[in-house]
Amino acid sequence: MTIKIKITLWYSLFMTLLVGLSLSLLLYFSASTMFANTEQKLKNTVNRSFKEISFSRGVLTYDPDFHLMGLEKGIYLSVYDVNGNFLFGDLPGYYNGSAYLTADCLQEEYDFYTNWKIYDNIFSLEGYGSIWIRGMTSQTSKEGWMQILLQSCIFLFPFFIIIVSVLGYQIIKHTLAPLDKLNRLSSEISTGSDLSKRTNLTAKNDEIHRLAQTFDHMMERLEQSFIREQSFTSDVSHELRTPISVIHSECEYALMPDSTEEEKKEALESILNQAHHMTSLTTQLLHLARLEQGKQPIQREDLCLCKLIRFVLESLKDFSDKKNIRIHLDLPKLLTYQADKNMMIRLFTNLIDNAIRYGKDGGNIWISLSQYSEEITVIIKDDGIGIPPGDLHKIWDRFYQSDYSRNKNQGVGSGLGLSFCRKIIELHQGRISIASKINEGTEFKIIFKKY
Repeated sequence: MTIKIKITLWYSLFMTLLVGLSLSLLLYFSASTMFANTEQKLKNTVNRSFKEISFSRGVLTYDPDFHLMGLEKGIYLSVYDVNGNFLFGDLPGYYNGSAYLTADCLQEEYDFYTNWKIYDNIFSLEGYGSIWIRGMTSQTSKEGWMQILLQSCIFLFPFFIIIVSVLGYQIIKHTLAPLDKLNRLSSEISTGSDLSKRTNLTAKNDEIHRLAQTFDHMMERLEQSFIREQSFTSDVSHELRTPISVIHSECEYALMPDSTEEEKKEALESILNQAHHMTSLTTQLLHLARLEQGKQPIQREDLCLCKLIRFVLESLKDFSDKKNIRIHLDLPKLLTYQADKNMMIRLFTNLIDNAIRYGKDGGNIWISLSQYSEEITVIIKDDGIGIPPGDLHKIWDRFYQSDYSRNKNQGVGSGLGLSFCRKIIELHQGRISIASKINEGTEFKIIFKKY
């Protein structure tokens, strides 16, 4: 049973109970009010009719309004003496007058097919004595009206429920249409490989449309993640294929019968270098995966960033001296920040190593560190080869190296350094920006917020 049918059944059942209860209460209170009004009208008419009766010169007379007063309200008025003998008034032709006269008391009497409401009261008439006045009104017509109303409700009630159910089903079907679309879309995606499909529902502020928008956002992230994983697999295969090919060819070369000992030694050294490269690559991949999965916790401690940067520069001194690069420092004497020491060393090592690697021989690197209010700013700038504008948004991707940098530097590096940097900065709730021009240099700007 679909959810639309379930909701429709519950809705129809609820409406049936609600309408049935409402009609029952309406009929009950309508009947009670109608009969109460009838009884009160009967009493008031009998009590007022006494004023229309007089006794003069030994004759009991009544005003013509005595008849009109009752008949226009459907009430028969009749007058009796103290012994219960009929004197004058109006009586139904088919009433046998069997009810006893009872002062100020409502009676009910069934006569053939008529239900009578009877009210009697006794009055004292000056010069004559006591007289009885009786008022009678038929309940049959009113009960008939109630019966017709009840039968009409019973007859129309099923049609009302059918109409309510059909309309309710259509409304529910229309409301839940996005869920059907989500279901079909999920089935299509699960049986295929196209992650680009979206619901594309208009933005509305209700639960179902918000669910559809969440689904679209989720599929967008899944598609991007899938694309990244495909790219990652392709890049890893490409990065590992080269050293494996070198190792394979060097082994074949070393096993050739006419290879000299010197040639075999050179082949082994080449194999060792490629093995070191593969080890470094897999180690970096493992560390990056741990960072991205949050499996490598941050061990925060108070670090002097000035000393840490100087330490990194000392470790890269041979590399910078080899390219005759001058490093200009603008570091305060003491500036502390709570961060993971190993991550900060890796961050500055990657950025400064890039500045040296893609810098010009005899070029310059400027490193500055400053604090303003609660923010720490680190700027690492070089006057090297720069990065093409079209590549700036790609430099954070794993294994990405621009063709321009490969041509200038023979493709050195694994292409993972900047991915590490961005992830480390994100883990420390910082942000990084880049500005670069071809043959003019590159500037990285990092901003950390102090705790």
